[in-house]
Amino acid sequence: MTAPVLDLAVGSGLVLDGAEWVVGQLEPRYGAVALTRLDGERMRVSVRFLVSHPQCRPSSRSAVAAADRGRQPKTLRDLSPHQRELAHLRLAHVLEACTGFRSGDPSRPGPGEPKPEYDPATTTLTRRRHAKVAELRALDAGQARLLGLDRVSYRTLIRWDTGRRRSGVMGCADDRWLRPGGGHPSVSEEVREAIFAVRQDTLQRSRMSMRAREVLIRQFVREQYGAGVAVPSSETLRLVWREWFGPGGARQRYQRSAALATSGQHVVVHRPGQVVALDTTILPVKVRESVFGEPVSVHLTLALDAYTHSLVAFRLTMVSDSSVDVAMLLRDMMMPLPLREDWGEEMEWPYPGIPAAVVARFAGHKVAGLPFFVPETVTTGHGSVYKNHHLVEVQRVTGANVLPARVLRPTDKQACERAFGGIRSLLFEYLPGYTGVDVADRGADPEADAALTIDEMEHLIATWIVAIWQNRRLGEYAPCWDPAGDHSPNTLFAAAMGQGGFAMQIPRPELFYQLLPAQFAKVHGQRGVKVRGLWYDGPALDPYRGQPSSRGGQHRGQWVIHRDPRDARTVFFQDPAAHDWHPLRWTGLPPEGEVPSFSDARVRDLLRAARQAGLKPRSDAELLPVLLRLLGASVPVDSWPARMSKAQRTGHARESTQASAASADRPALPDGAVAPASPPRADVVPLRWPGRADVTERAVDAERRRRREAAVPARPEPAPLMRDELRRRGMLRIPDEEQDAQPDVGQDQA
Repeated sequence: MTAPVLDLAVGSGLVLDGAEWVVGQLEPRYGAVALTRLDGERMRVSVRFLVSHPQCRPSSRSAVAAADRGRQPKTLRDLSPHQRELAHLRLAHVLEACTGFRSGDPSRPGPGEPKPEYDPATTTLTRRRHAKVAELRALDAGQARLLGLDRVSYRTLIRWDTGRRRSGVMGCADDRWLRPGGGHPSVSEEVREAIFAVRQDTLQRSRMSMRAREVLIRQFVREQYGAGVAVPSSETLRLVWREWFGPGGARQRYQRSAALATSGQHVVVHRPGQVVALDTTILPVKVRESVFGEPVSVHLTLALDAYTHSLVAFRLTMVSDSSVDVAMLLRDMMMPLPLREDWGEEMEWPYPGIPAAVVARFAGHKVAGLPFFVPETVTTGHGSVYKNHHLVEVQRVTGANVLPARVLRPTDKQACERAFGGIRSLLFEYLPGYTGVDVADRGADPEADAALTIDEMEHLIATWIVAIWQNRRLGEYAPCWDPAGDHSPNTLFAAAMGQGGFAMQIPRPELFYQLLPAQFAKVHGQRGVKVRGLWYDGPALDPYRGQPSSRGGQHRGQWVIHRDPRDARTVFFQDPAAHDWHPLRWTGLPPEGEVPSFSDARVRDLLRAARQAGLKPRSDAELLPVLLRLLGASVPVDSWPARMSKAQRTGHARESTQASAASADRPALPDGAVAPASPPRADVVPLRWPGRADVTERAVDAERRRRREAAVPARPEPAPLMRDELRRRGMLRIPDEEQDAQPDVGQDQA
C-alpha cells in the first residue's frame, strides 16, 4: 500500500488528529503551511510535520470534487479531440500565469519566454494572474468564445490551478463537458428556466400534482418567451422533474426546509463540551407538589453533551422554563455536582488524572461522578425563552455560544430527543403515575397513582443519572476512533481527559448574581431604587444616594440592579468600589420570615389590584395587606384545601417551588462576606406544614360528612325486626311449646 499524497494547494483540505483543516497559505521557501479550521482557528506548521504525522491524511472533501462523488474518475479519453485541445490550451495559460512559462518548466523556455509581465523574478503570482486576465479579455470576442476563454476571471485561474494540481490536464476541463449522462437534450434553456422558476414558486405553495406543475411551466414559457418556444411532453417534464428534484414524496414543509441554503460544513464533535444539546419536555410522570400534595405535571429541562452523551444537568419546573432557569442550568453544567448523603463511594468522582480529593478541595465538598465543564456551543429550540436579551447577556458572561437548532432538521437535536426516550423506557415506565407516550396509552387515573413529590423525583433522577446512565454502554453511539469498543459516558469522558487533558474551571459564587436579569434604576435619596414598580432599599446604597452613576449611553446616570424573577422580595446590587454583592430588601416587608416569597407574576397582580382599588400608597408598606390577600394568608391554614380552588392551590405550589429553587441556587457565601437578604430558613413558605397529607384527608372527610348531614337532617328510626312485624300483622304463629318456654314478663317490660 502506498501512503496517501497530501495536497497542500491553497483551498485543499486535510484531516489532522480527527479535525478537518483547510490550507490557507503555502510558503514553500520556508517549508511552512498555514492551516485554518472550519470554526476559524488558525495554525502554522511545517511541511515536514504534516508528512511525518501519523494522523494526517487528505480530506475526502478535497480528494474528490463534489461533482464527481459517486462517479468513476474522469479521463482525457472522455473528452473529444477538440475539448482535449482546449484543455491543453487552458493548462498552458495557467502554467504561464503561475511559473512564467507555458510549459511550466523554466529549463525549457519557449520563444520569448518569460514575458516581462510574467517574469517570476520581477512579478508576483497575483500580478501575473491579473496580467493573464487582461490578456485574455483583450482577445477578440468570437475567438475567445471558440477557445472557451471568454469568461475567464481571476478566480477562474485559481480554480484551474487548484484542479490541475489535483487532476492534471483534467483539472482545466469544463464540468459541463462531462455532466452526468441520462439528460434530456429536448429541454431547452427557456424550459429549464421555467422548471426552476416553478420549483421555487411551488415550494411556498401547498402541495400540488405534477399535472398542475406542467400547466405552470407552460404558462411561464408562454408569457416570458412567447408561443413559439416548444415545450416537451408531459412525460418528459415528469422525468426531468424527478431527476432534478427527486421523487417528491416528502411533506411540503420538509421540502421547504431541505431547500434552504446551508453552509455545507460538517461539524465533527471530538471533545466534551464542544456541543451541548438543550431541550425541554413535559415529564411523563405525575408528581405531587410540596404544598398541598396534589398531582401536577412538571417540565423536565435536559442538557446532553454531544460527545460523551453525558446528562450534565437537568431541572424540574412546575411551569415552562424561563430564561433564568436556562441560565441556572448553564451554571449547573460548570459546577461539580455535590455528593449527596445517601450516595456511596461508588458514585464519587471516578475520573483519572485528577484525584477526587483535589476536586473536592477546590469545590468545597465531595464531588459526584458527573462531568462538569464550560460549554462552548449550546443548541436549543426556538422558544421565546432562548431568544431574549437576558440570554444574550448570559452568553457574554459564560462565554458559551447559544445557537437555535435548524428548523425542521431533526439531526440537530436527535441525540437529546433520543435521551428523553431512553430515560422514559429505562426509568419513568417503572414509576407510579406514569402517563404513557400519549393520551391513548394513558392509564385509568395516573393522577391518583402519583406518589413521588417534586423533590423526591429530582433526587431519584439525579441518582439514576450518576449511578446508571453514566455507566451504561452506549452501543451505536461509540466514538469514531473505536466503533467496536464498549464505552459509556464515564469512559468516554475519562478517555477525553487522557487525550486532551481537563481544564478544571469552577465558577465563583458571584456567578449566580451575574446571571440574573439586569434592571437599570436611579438611587433616590430616601426610598432607594424602584424596580418593576416596587421600592427596594438597603445600607449598601448609602454612599450613592442621589448620585448618578458614571454610566453613559442609553441608561445614562443609572445603576445596575440584578433581580431574581422567582423571588421578588430582594434584589441585588454590586458595590462599584469593593465589587461586593449586597441584597436590597423590599421596603414593604415586615421583619424577616413573616411574608412568603412571591414572583414577578404576583407583583403584576399586586400592582393591578392596587390600581383597581384606587390605592395611591405613599410607601410600599401599605401594599402589604393587598399582597397578603393575593397570597391567601388571611385564610386559616386548616381550611385552605376546602376554601381554595385547584388553580389557586397550583399557583401557591408554583410560588413555593420557585422560591425553593431560588434559595437553592443562591450561593452560601463564606464567613466575612455579605450575607443574603434573608437566611435560608426564612425562604420557607408558611403555606407548608408537616402533616399536609393528614390535613387534606381530614378536610375531605369533613366535606363528605357535611354533605351527608345536609342530605339527611334527622337521624331516621331503625327498622323493626321482621319477627315482631310479622307477629303484629298476625302472619306468624308461635308454637305452644315455645310459648310455654317463654318467661312471664310484666306489662311494663313488654
